[in-house]
Amino acid sequence: MTSVRRLRDFVVETTQIIDRGQDEAATLADILPRLDELVAHDDWLPDEYAAADPQFYRQYLLHADPLERLSIVSFVWGPGQKTPVHDHRVWGLVGLLRGAERSIDYRRTADGKLTADAPRLLEQGSVVAVSPRIGDIHEISNARPDGVSISIHVYGGNIGAVRRATFDPATGVEKAFVSGYSNGATPNLWDRSRELGS
Repeated sequence: MTSVRRLRDFVVETTQIIDRGQDEAATLADILPRLDELVAHDDWLPDEYAAADPQFYRQYLLHADPLERLSIVSFVWGPGQKTPVHDHRVWGLVGLLRGAERSIDYRRTADGKLTADAPRLLEQGSVVAVSPRIGDIHEISNARPDGVSISIHVYGGNIGAVRRATFDPATGVEKAFVSGYSNGATPNLWDRSRELGS
């Protein structure tokens, strides 16, 4: 039986950080250790937000700030699944809860094409940042050939409704997209009645 208490506490803490109105670097620095602590424990993510699909990776909304300053999602990867090369347009943090992911960052060259950096392996417990300020274009894939991997993402906006782009890595040509979410309902974080003995 999972308890969403860890997620609820994380939502409260990250919302308090957002309320400070700090610059991006300070916001990322303050949220990162909290995400590191969240993904260090694999006992809180409800099963329905950890379910893989046999064909496509899933992006499940776990929480969205009502002012769309913050969203928290679980990405669930089946074997062999990966994203296209894409950007985010907002800051973000990615923490590995289960399994491993391969991340390839891309940089624009003077002629507008994209150059790939060496792949990085992100293993359980890893936390990395993305943003237009520090590097925002990448491709992510499940590094486990025979298992599911799950990462928890925190974004500085409602990522499912942000107008973003995928890229042809050979030409740098962009194609607009809006990702949306895989789930129709979000976890109920606020019913604490069982914890209070009701």
